[in-house]
Amino acid sequence: MKTKAVITFLFVILTQFCNAQLDDKFYQPSKQLKPIENLKYEEIAFPVDQDTITAIVLKPVSAKPKATILFFHGAGGNVSTYIFMTKPLVEDGFQVVMVDFRGYGKSTGIPTHINVAEDGQKFFDFISQRQDVKNTKIIVYGASLGSQISAHLARKNKDKISGLVIDGGMSSFADIAAIFAPQFKDMIAKMLSSVYAAKEDVKFTEGLPKLFVYSKDDKTVPFSQGEEVYQNASEPKQFFEFTADHLNAIKEKPTELLKAIESLLK
Repeated sequence: MKTKAVITFLFVILTQFCNAQLDDKFYQPSKQLKPIENLKYEEIAFPVDQDTITAIVLKPVSAKPKATILFFHGAGGNVSTYIFMTKPLVEDGFQVVMVDFRGYGKSTGIPTHINVAEDGQKFFDFISQRQDVKNTKIIVYGASLGSQISAHLARKNKDKISGLVIDGGMSSFADIAAIFAPQFKDMIAKMLSSVYAAKEDVKFTEGLPKLFVYSKDDKTVPFSQGEEVYQNASEPKQFFEFTADHLNAIKEKPTELLKAIESLLK
């Protein structure tokens, strides 16, 4: 009886907010920044509306980077939370730009599906014109939740970038939400029907090299969602499988993953 009452309560709440897009359920920003050690980096800021988007540019030791990677992180934390993923890229010779959308780290405001998409394009236009970026090839890298905006940007800018990496990304906001509330799957799908989805955007990236990184032992995003995104993607594409938990391919198979990323530039 207790379980039935809870389900009824959740149904009422969802019904009341049927026109919402559940933004606050997906974005879990943190203002607490961890120290970034043993890396040369520059902090940059970009104004959007009444807010400010911040980012860091991690510089490789080599004078000319192999390419610039625009890195969009997951739902929780901020740029400093994901240094474990980007430090090996920098040490391998890539220049990495890590973005904190509204509400994350030093960025102001509140993140929503809409402003993340709009801000993502504005930031892409801004960063791609920087002198230290415009003369390099660009790879868009989406980690976990960041896969959604990364695939969306790749679709809209496929002729301006050299590759797309989707690392542990869900197939769509609706698909991942339905896992936690399967009894409301249809309602959730309706609520998020107008929101961009990686599994749809990758269909329109023909000619753009793509790398999909997934683990069957991922406890956060089902492997089946990775398979769906990969199957939907247009050619050229490659699938990189590992066995560690969510976003830990760079720890388990660093050499192999770096080679796979480099292959996008060939």
